[in-house]
Amino acid sequence: MRLIDYFDRGADLYPDRDCLHDGTQGWTYREVRAQTHRVANGLLALGLGRGSKAAVYSPNHAAAYACLLGIVRAGVTWAPVNARNALEENLYILNNTDVEVLFYHSSFEGYLARIREACPRITGFICIDTPSFEEWLAVQKEEAPDLPDAPDDVAFLASSGGTTGRPKGVQITNGNIETMNSIFWACMPVKSPPVHLMVAPMTHAAGVCSFPLLAFGGTNIFMGTADPGGILAAIEKHKVTHVYMPPTLIYMLLAHPDVGRYDYSSLQHLVYASAPMSVDKLVEAVKVFGPVLTQTYGQAEACMICTFFSPEDHVAALESNNRHRLASCGKVSPLVRLEVMDDHGKLLPRGQRGEIVVRGNLVMKGYYNNVEATAEASAFGWHHTGDIGVIDEEGFVYIVDRKKDMIISGGFNVFPGEVEQVLWSHPAVQDCAVIGIPDEKWGEAVKAVVELKPGMTVEADELIQLAKDKLGGVKAPKSVDFVDTLPRSPVGKVLKKTLREPYWVGHERKI
Repeated sequence: MRLIDYFDRGADLYPDRDCLHDGTQGWTYREVRAQTHRVANGLLALGLGRGSKAAVYSPNHAAAYACLLGIVRAGVTWAPVNARNALEENLYILNNTDVEVLFYHSSFEGYLARIREACPRITGFICIDTPSFEEWLAVQKEEAPDLPDAPDDVAFLASSGGTTGRPKGVQITNGNIETMNSIFWACMPVKSPPVHLMVAPMTHAAGVCSFPLLAFGGTNIFMGTADPGGILAAIEKHKVTHVYMPPTLIYMLLAHPDVGRYDYSSLQHLVYASAPMSVDKLVEAVKVFGPVLTQTYGQAEACMICTFFSPEDHVAALESNNRHRLASCGKVSPLVRLEVMDDHGKLLPRGQRGEIVVRGNLVMKGYYNNVEATAEASAFGWHHTGDIGVIDEEGFVYIVDRKKDMIISGGFNVFPGEVEQVLWSHPAVQDCAVIGIPDEKWGEAVKAVVELKPGMTVEADELIQLAKDKLGGVKAPKSVDFVDTLPRSPVGKVLKKTLREPYWVGHERKI
């Protein structure tokens, strides 16, 4: 099936149900379907077709999502552009993915001159939130061609996180999406039309989470900003059933003074992913939001659900005195093969650490126009995630750390995530990041960079001692820096590369 087919199923079954809602106004499946046909025909009239690329430069917005659907209806590849990125990064992405038509929100009108200058391939610019958009739609044909099934065609051209270098174009096919949706339905069966709160950028995991819900008449509620108090209120107001959030945003919700004020009983799945989550804060979240916490593990190259940790698994871990299991990301999903591999391509037995590798129809077609990077990521016939992990005897998968984040101190391997879990347990710590900095004696010394909860204080020595007590002297931070806010990517990941850079200036190596 093509991505648009899931939407069309929802439109067939629930034509008068809201598909999109901006918090005050809703648009039904019938209305959105008509708009997607006109968007598709508009693109075809501009000469775009199979293999062409179009992007939407917009904050989370109902019209932006409708344009996304119109792009894929035309058989054109959608190139997601995160509105929270810096302009220069988005210029690189637009060029790297060969975008020809750009739909944009009027808030980015001031960027157009720079985009035109830097991205000469883009020949069409269409503003989505002014009367000119409705005028453009009005002159397009009402019915777009019904294109044949094309499982190997690229539905969207995502960009990798870029936290360790320039983003790469990740080719996600219709077949990849079909596999991802199938896993979603197997793990999170949809029994009635859901309500999905689009808090995180629709260009990333939140958008991917919305695709399988379309087939069941899902309503997508759009929030332009990730305001913690607004999110809490929206869950109650709209009776939200599904929401995706990175752990950093969940921490903000838990720290909000109004967190105990609202009713969250409508929630079925509060999905968290993208980064490890503090076990202590996870326990707190279960108490606040109920048994709805749901973890998935994946990446741009292997959509979203390589592993699955269900709400029931969370509860069982707490009730069976297996609290440590909350540090896992669940068990391998159906339709995915996931193993742990050493540097020589040997699959390792349960209990041994190595790089997590995956294969199956969830894995991307390859990196766009980057044969070398594709070959490197596909060594030994498996997709290499770059994550160090271990699988226990019960089949639970634990992400130990990013391979490139590992610290080598005095010849010992220190995995930052292990240290971060301990620091997160301190009641004053909102978030933290552990990095390696140059040290003449040890090669690298362990440093913690800590963001405190509002109004809270703690001494560095207290945190260092906490880590020593839990992990021993080798893994404990040698120093602690306190910052008002940790640097984060537009999707909420802490940028350890940014934290490390000042300490490694003048050094030949960066690890």
